Amino acid sequence: MPDTLLLIQMGLFLLAAGAFAGVLAGLLGVGGGIILVPAFVFVFQTLGYDGPQMMQMCLATSLATIVITSIRSVLSHHKKNAVDWEILRGWAPGIVIGAVIGVLVVSTLRSDTLQVIFGLLGLTVGFYLGLGRTDWRLGQAMPKGAARAAMSPTVGFLSVLLGIGGGSFGVPVMTLFNTPMHRAVATAAGFGMLIAVPAVVGFLLVDIEGAPPLTLGSVNLVVFAIIITMTLITAPLGVKLAHAMDPKPLRRVFAVFLIMVALNMLRKVLL
Repeated sequence: MPDTLLLIQMGLFLLAAGAFAGVLAGLLGVGGGIILVPAFVFVFQTLGYDGPQMMQMCLATSLATIVITSIRSVLSHHKKNAVDWEILRGWAPGIVIGAVIGVLVVSTLRSDTLQVIFGLLGLTVGFYLGLGRTDWRLGQAMPKGAARAAMSPTVGFLSVLLGIGGGSFGVPVMTLFNTPMHRAVATAAGFGMLIAVPAVVGFLLVDIEGAPPLTLGSVNLVVFAIIITMTLITAPLGVKLAHAMDPKPLRRVFAVFLIMVALNMLRKVLL
């Protein structure tokens, strides 16, 4: 059992990570999991819970927090009439299917493999946020038919592999198809709910060997409670900032931060 001082330090660290993740989820639509998963990896490793399934626990716990955060974020954005419910309804079935497939895949992989996947996908998201231009377009309207049937499960699947909501992939997709940024961020919050709910249900059925106390399936309830305490407070703040300012400079700064986090995770696994 870790000593009391270390537990307090890790608790304070998680409170800070939760606050930061909540603001980012509302402000940039990138999903708090981009911050939370590396934070959970650090905490669980520091506390000595670094087994072969540790990464599954990090992804599952992150997605559990996103269930709550995304609902809060969607409601906040809806009050500003920013959510595109037509896009959300049309993409929902495919996103849910992709999320379920993601859980099945994640449950079969070891932590080091998942950390490499997280690092590579994190680099991809980081470079897009840092180098992507707002005027890039693949079309003038969101795809339907076969294109939507292929793209929507991909968004759900990749998001589960990262333990994130739909923003990191959903926002780029929507903006590339001519959806205004604020509307894309708001609608992506709904993507997060569609991804997280079926994923968490699946992860609750996957037990983790050598998990910390109060872990239900793959979700650690202690970490979940600490994070939710902060994200429920800070996610609406991020929404207010998103509608009051130009997020482009912050996207660039966060992109650099994300690339550094992804490279550090790859370094730990590969070197």
